[in-house]
Amino acid sequence: MSSPREADRPAGRRTTRVLIGALIAAATAVVALPAVPAQAAGAGAAGKVVYLTFDDGPSPRYTPQVLALLSQYGVRATFFEIGQNVAAYPGVTRQVHAQGNSVQNHSWSHPDLRNLSKSAFDYQVTATDARIRAQTGYTPSCLRPPYGGVNTTVRARAAALGKSVQLWSVDPQDWSRPGRAAIERRVLNAVTPGAVILLHDGGGDRSQTVAALPAILRTLKARGYTFALMCR
Repeated sequence: MSSPREADRPAGRRTTRVLIGALIAAATAVVALPAVPAQAAGAGAAGKVVYLTFDDGPSPRYTPQVLALLSQYGVRATFFEIGQNVAAYPGVTRQVHAQGNSVQNHSWSHPDLRNLSKSAFDYQVTATDARIRAQTGYTPSCLRPPYGGVNTTVRARAAALGKSVQLWSVDPQDWSRPGRAAIERRVLNAVTPGAVILLHDGGGDRSQTVAALPAILRTLKARGYTFALMCR
């Protein structure tokens, strides 16, 4: 959050009464806060907000562990799920949704969307939409392209399907399994208000991510951050 702009200094001599009046006016001025996504309204939008996201699930092993920790710390997150995993583990997606988290589109099989024909692109998105809708009752409004692979074509095709492309600003590369301490440090050193944190609950061994999550949640909450959903 930016600091309030300092009041202009008066030019020339001022009486004591005028100086006191100026100081009172400066002290009571309204501070303009940076805008946050509309989806965050009502979720600490006037303070320090962070967006916690998980990719590549659902996983029958790691997603429930992540959900248990989110519940323990009273945090909700946005899960960008792979369609074929939703098809394989629909009950896990229902659990993600039932706990108040947001379930969004991460393609059907995790290809680089920049390399696909329009028909293949449309299938990757719409097939995943259908599986998520069957478990949550809504169609995802957001698409996170695998690998962060975005260009003008991807954005245009996503928009044509009613999707907002959502990426991230904090990437601890937890997918590479650098160790619990490294994941914690990379997240906590990089977070600023409005940050979008990328973590993974599927796609491989995510035990280090699960192990790092309590310290991340506990520390960010102690720093005064609230957690909001990116998409609804």
